[in-house]
Amino acid sequence: MHNVPIDDVDHLARPVIALARHYPPGYLLAMHSHRRAQLLYGATGVMHVTTQQGNWLVPPQRAVWLPPGMPHQVTMVGVTTHSLYLEPAALPEAVRTASCRVVSVSPLMRQLLIAAVEMPLEYAQHGRDGALIALLLHEIARMPALPLHIPLPADARLHALCHAFLQRPDIHLPPQQWAARLYMSLRSFSRFFQRQTGMPFSQWRQRAAVVWALARLAAGDSVTQIALELGYENSAAFSAMFRRVLGQTPSSFLQDGEMVR
Repeated sequence: MHNVPIDDVDHLARPVIALARHYPPGYLLAMHSHRRAQLLYGATGVMHVTTQQGNWLVPPQRAVWLPPGMPHQVTMVGVTTHSLYLEPAALPEAVRTASCRVVSVSPLMRQLLIAAVEMPLEYAQHGRDGALIALLLHEIARMPALPLHIPLPADARLHALCHAFLQRPDIHLPPQQWAARLYMSLRSFSRFFQRQTGMPFSQWRQRAAVVWALARLAAGDSVTQIALELGYENSAAFSAMFRRVLGQTPSSFLQDGEMVR
C-alpha cells in the first residue's frame, strides 16, 4: 500500500504490513519509534539514520533494520521507501533481538518488497500473498549486515570532535591531534576512543570516510573528486581503502543504485 501512515494500520491482524512512500529531498522524519520491527528499504536516494547508538548511512537498494521500539530519526535525500513493519512474535529470536544495522538486499528480496507493497493491507494469509510474506520472513533472516554504522561517543568533548570530522573527513588526520585537544597522551587517547566507540581510531576514521563518500557519490560527485577531498593522491588509493571496508570498489558497490558517474 502506498502513502499510508503505519499508525493508521498498525492494529491490523497481520504479521507483516508493507507500505511504500516517496519523500522529497531533505525530508526529516523526527525522532520516533514503532511498536513493530521495521525493515526500511530505499529503492532510490540515500537515508541518514540516527539513533542513540550512532549514525547509519543507507545507500540506494539497501535497507536498515530497526528493532521494535527503537527511537530513530531519518533524513531522506530523494528517497522512495518500501517498508515492512513486522510483528515481533512473527520473527525468530535472533532477528527480533538484532541491533540496528544496514543490510544488503538481494535481487529476490527487492522483487518481494515491490510485490508486497502492492498487496492489500488485509491480504489472505493462506494463499499466494501469505506465501509471499512467509518467504519475506525467511529472506530477512538471511540479509547480511554492512559496515555502515558510525558509533558516536557519549563523552561530550569527543562527540564534538567526531561530529566535526563527519562533516568534513580527512583520512590523514593524526590521532595525536585529537589527543592534544583532549589533553591526553596518545596511548590514553587510543584506549579512551576504543572504550567510547568500540572501534580503534584508524578503523573509525576509515569507516567515517566511506560513509561520507557514499553520500557524495549519491549526490553525483565523481570518485576522483571525492578521493582528492578526502586527502588521497588519486582515486586508486581511495578505491583500495573503500574495498578494504566494504569488500568492493565504489563503482561495483553502487552499481545497482546507479550513483557513480
